Amino acid sequence: TRSDEMNSTIEQWIDDLVAGVDSADEAATAFETLEIGVDDVLLDTDDPDVIRETVEVRDRSERERLDLRYAEVKQVEETGAADRVCIDTGSLLEDDEGMLVGSLSRGLFFVHGETADSPYVASRPFRVNAGAVHAYVRTPEGETKYLAELQSGDRVQVADTAGHTREAIVGRVKIEKRPMFRVQAEVETDDGPDVVETLLQNAETVKVATKEGRKAVTDLEAGDEVLLYYEEGGRHFGEKIEESIIEK
Repeated sequence: TRSDEMNSTIEQWIDDLVAGVDSADEAATAFETLEIGVDDVLLDTDDPDVIRETVEVRDRSERERLDLRYAEVKQVEETGAADRVCIDTGSLLEDDEGMLVGSLSRGLFFVHGETADSPYVASRPFRVNAGAVHAYVRTPEGETKYLAELQSGDRVQVADTAGHTREAIVGRVKIEKRPMFRVQAEVETDDGPDVVETLLQNAETVKVATKEGRKAVTDLEAGDEVLLYYEEGGRHFGEKIEESIIEK
């Protein structure tokens, strides 16, 4: 009955931390308080726009937040041609959004979406030029897939430079032979420095995030600091496992 449903909801609220709010901004603050936040909010409004905005805030608060870090570029070298993968999503990406890709599962480089115009080609704000077919790309629920495995309808994780994430649906995957760069970067860890790397197309439309801002891979140099996601451990069928695995 409706009464039983209401009682069940009230019992759940007793176990959870609930904050009363009047706006979406107040809800955002409540969800982020003390870096832990409340479990739920009780919204006092009859404005449908405020209700919609608060629901969007709630949805964002439930998404994974990644601890991205900078790593020092040690080498950028031309490697010749490889089969390069462009991921065309069914979503429009913001200027600070991209995907996390890399040759080694423990270190995934932040590669920007093609949201910026260039002298050579118009922007493609739904696309990430992600690298060679062997590379990993991060997907929702913290898993990875090989770029070569992706197909229309798959879900991929989109991240911004602050580590906020959302998911996007793959609309199309384009694989073409293109000249590539090998980018190596050194990460400082508790066990000492670790070198991670990836292959990215030799094209000025491919951009990574650095401490100085968005930078074309064609302008990347040793000493630059690039944004990436680093986690220890290995991967088996895309899932993180606690096992000693050597990737190099």
